[in-house]
Amino acid sequence: MYRLLRCLVSLLALSAAIAPATVAAADPDNSSILDVRPLGGRQLEVVVHSAAMDRPITLWMSHPGPGAPALYLLNAVDGGEEGGPWTRRTDVADFFADKNVNVILPMSGRASYYTDWLRDDPALGRNQWTTFLTRELPPLLESRFGMTGRNAVAGLSMSATSALNLAIGAPGFYQAVGAYSGCPRTSDPAANAYVHASLAPFGADADNMWGAPDNPAWAEHDPMVQTERLRGVALYVSSGDGAPGAHENLGDSGIDGNPARLLDRTLVGGVMETIIGGCTRPFVDRLAALGIPAIVNLRRGTHAWAYWQDDLHESWPMFAAAIGA
Repeated sequence: MYRLLRCLVSLLALSAAIAPATVAAADPDNSSILDVRPLGGRQLEVVVHSAAMDRPITLWMSHPGPGAPALYLLNAVDGGEEGGPWTRRTDVADFFADKNVNVILPMSGRASYYTDWLRDDPALGRNQWTTFLTRELPPLLESRFGMTGRNAVAGLSMSATSALNLAIGAPGFYQAVGAYSGCPRTSDPAANAYVHASLAPFGADADNMWGAPDNPAWAEHDPMVQTERLRGVALYVSSGDGAPGAHENLGDSGIDGNPARLLDRTLVGGVMETIIGGCTRPFVDRLAALGIPAIVNLRRGTHAWAYWQDDLHESWPMFAAAIGA
């Protein structure tokens, strides 16, 4: 029912504007690793203090040993804080258990678009995720775990847009990006309304993120506008068309024989992915028009973790080649 409410709000609702204090800059050098806890095998829980957000951020990490590159995985709009992170909904731990790559997964960031917000938000607090992910966190992990400095980033749904924007905002830092089932547009009126509506169920106001709809920050964080800045980055872009696909069946993982879950995935997930597909196809066309290479997977299917697990598997050879894994 909550998923249905979120879908309807994403289509119809806009959040009310509030104007809290502007965020003050923080020194990234004041960030630090607070704790490293073994979880078994190569899995670790790493707690990092973010100076920019003035709070601890917990990471799940798969660490193969020194001398490996990094793949940052970002969660969907709930930030993994509502029981839906990569580690619970996919085979990410098993898939990377024999691969020479550090996989880093922040276990927070709900409704944040993993970006730097202009102002603190009453519901979300302080979000300075671009600073954290590109300036604070990497030097700490590279020093502690002997990483190579080559990086890739992938996101799904909300964070697919984030992954593209992180690469746009930090030229040369990421060698590859995976954008799974996300809307790579933010600044046109329909996309702007969609972003506002996506954050509204969490009580968040997107005006606190990039300002009023006419603020230039929206265009600066619009992959459709900033596409040229992705040239030279290996890209994997996917979305479904909203129609039932390979994973809409009672035996699929996450449905587990439950007809109500199948109905939810088919109807609600179908509507959501129809919207996402409508955002993604023009972006794919723009990449082609600019001559920017990308691996594109426009498939049948809905907005569901089973497809994002497939995307991760299918995009891994691209990531491995780009970062030298």
